Amino acid sequence: MTKSIVEVEGLGVRRGERWAVRGVSLTVGRGELVTLIGPNGGGKSTIAKTVLGLIRPDEGTVVREPGLRISYVPQKMTADWTLPLTVSRFMDLTGRLSPDDKIQALEEAGADHLIREPLHVLSGGEFQRVMLARALARKPDLLVLDEPVQGVDFAGELALYDLIDRAVERLGCGVLLVSHDLHVVMARTHMVYCIQGHVCCAGAPQQVAENAEYARLFGPGATGAIAVFRHDDAHHHAHEHGHDHDHHHHHHENGEGDSV
Repeated sequence: MTKSIVEVEGLGVRRGERWAVRGVSLTVGRGELVTLIGPNGGGKSTIAKTVLGLIRPDEGTVVREPGLRISYVPQKMTADWTLPLTVSRFMDLTGRLSPDDKIQALEEAGADHLIREPLHVLSGGEFQRVMLARALARKPDLLVLDEPVQGVDFAGELALYDLIDRAVERLGCGVLLVSHDLHVVMARTHMVYCIQGHVCCAGAPQQVAENAEYARLFGPGATGAIAVFRHDDAHHHAHEHGHDHDHHHHHHENGEGDSV
C-alpha cells in the first residue's frame, strides 16, 4: 500500500445551517490519481479546498504529510486584464522560478512558444496548459486540480490529461482531481469518489461504473465511465467520441467563457 500523503477522515464542512459535505474519508498516495465526481453543489470543490487548507473542517480531520508541497490549479481565475501580464510574468506570481525551471515546465506543457504572450490573448486550452505548467514547475508532492479542462474541446481535453499523466509519472506526485468529465478521467484514475454531500460510492473506475448509486446520480443516459470501459457497446462508444462529445460542457457552474 502506498503511504498516504493526505488522509481525510470523517470530514464535515458546514455552510450556515446545512452541511456542504459530511462523513467524507479518502486518501491520496504518491503517484496516485484520485478523482472526485458528482453533481454541481455536491461538495467536490469544498473537499479539495479543505485538503488544501483553504477551508477549516467543522468535523473530522485532514492530515497532510509534514512539509508537503502542494500545487493548486483553481476552477476559476480572475485577473485584471487591463494589466498586460505576460505568461513569463504570470509563472513568477506565486514565487520566482529559475528561467530553466520555467522553460522546462512550459515545454512539458507544450506551451513554451507562449512565454512572451500576454495572458488575455490565450485560448482556453492554452491558458489551461500555462496554469498546469505553473503548478508543475514547483515540483509538488500533491497536485490539486479543480476542473482542469474547462473551456477546452475534446482533443484538448485528452492532451491535458496526457500531460497530467506524464507529470505524475515523472514527479511521482499524488493528484486530487475534481471533475465532471467522467468519460476520460475515470479511465486514468486509481480511485473514484462519487460525492453528493457525502461519499455515495467509491472504488476503482470499473467498480464505480457498475455501481447502482453511480447510475442513480448520473442517470441511465450518463455516457460516463461506462462508455470508456465497455468498448463492445458500439452505440455508447460512437456517441461518446462522435459529434456529441462536448455535451458535458453545459454542466459547469460558471457559465460561458470562464476558462480564463
